[in-house]
Amino acid sequence: MLALIWLIVGVVLAVAEVFTLDFVLIMFGGGAFAAALSGALGAPVPFQIVVFAAVSVLGLVAVRPSIKRRLHRTSEVKPMGVEAIEGTEATVIEEVAEDRGMVKIGGELWSARPYDATQTFAVGEVVRVIQIRGATALVWKE
Repeated sequence: MLALIWLIVGVVLAVAEVFTLDFVLIMFGGGAFAAALSGALGAPVPFQIVVFAAVSVLGLVAVRPSIKRRLHRTSEVKPMGVEAIEGTEATVIEEVAEDRGMVKIGGELWSARPYDATQTFAVGEVVRVIQIRGATALVWKE
């Protein structure tokens, strides 16, 4: 009978974990399942409690940190928005001069100006986007 209670407690804790997603309740649920197994095998109540505590603590100390590391890995932070455009190559679509110009950056058309106001770029040249200022790309030929 006590094994059934451990089993119910384990299921309740496992279901509650779905709402917290912190991997604490599931460790206690695993301890409850282990205690239910020991109770089903005929172990006395004090031993079931020790099994519950040992498996729960082992889960919290050994298993939980590795699960959290695996799920919460931080990958390289990739730039987004205009930061992702800066440093990329662009193709000149319309001559780029001090007061006019158009470039194609990754399939999108952008108004462009030379980063150095004395430069001009002809149609078809490949330039590098140095900075985005508003909706205008400041470009430079390397």
